[in-house]
Amino acid sequence: MVVAGAVPVVLTLVGSSGAANAEPGRYVPVSQTEHGGHVAFVADDMDSGEEAPAVQPEQTEHSQDWQDWPSAQAPNVRPYRGTRIPDDTRSSLQWARPVPKSEYLSPVESLHGPVPVEPVPPIAPPPGMLRFGNVQVEAPDWLPREPAIQLNDAAAVTEADLATFFDSVGMERTRSDRIASQTVGSAALGAAAGAAVASPFALIGAGVGGALGLAIGLPFAPIGLAAGPIGAAYGAAIMAAPLAAIGAGIGGGLGAMQALTAPPRALGPAEAATYGPATD
Repeated sequence: MVVAGAVPVVLTLVGSSGAANAEPGRYVPVSQTEHGGHVAFVADDMDSGEEAPAVQPEQTEHSQDWQDWPSAQAPNVRPYRGTRIPDDTRSSLQWARPVPKSEYLSPVESLHGPVPVEPVPPIAPPPGMLRFGNVQVEAPDWLPREPAIQLNDAAAVTEADLATFFDSVGMERTRSDRIASQTVGSAALGAAAGAAVASPFALIGAGVGGALGLAIGLPFAPIGLAAGPIGAAYGAAIMAAPLAAIGAGIGGGLGAMQALTAPPRALGPAEAATYGPATD
């Protein structure tokens, strides 16, 4: 069937090649209506030595349109412009602020119910670091840049939301930053501790899940063999995720309480006008 189908194609190519070789100076006129305005008419027979007619102005315009093809423009194109974040900084938050200084810590006073306040900007991580509140670790080489940016952005936005809430109940900036950063950092440490405690159970869950996955996917081999790793990951997650969540909750609560009760630190001596004129 393949050979029979190729025969007409071969004959067509041979016939067209023979016609082209037999009459190399013969030009076949074409219809401008069928082929568009970009086709320029040529003489039917060039043996007389006459020059081909010049292209008309309207044909020049059509030729220009043909040269510009393709000319469609993609809709909804809005170039994203902003501050150029260095490549060694794992963040994409354009509105971030630097890590605040801890020169002083205001006392907890004048608290009230939540009121609308201006959102607190997130804190940018130092170059090459993963930042989870007051916990900073060097970004490992095996972690790609984009996942590292996602981790830093999520932690920074969570910290900023917490600081905004503490501002809304009347806390001063340094105290809000202290509680928010220590809550996020302690929650990250608690999650890591919970995952470490759950590691033996996670291994058991991975083994059971991998065995079940292979048992289910073996009849559909070789594609079904992929169910083994999927089942192992699912089994490990089932065992490790609850303890990691519990550790994050305990760590975040302890961190918030410690930051809330931390003693204040004065920036310097108070102004004399605050206490009135000095007396002997």
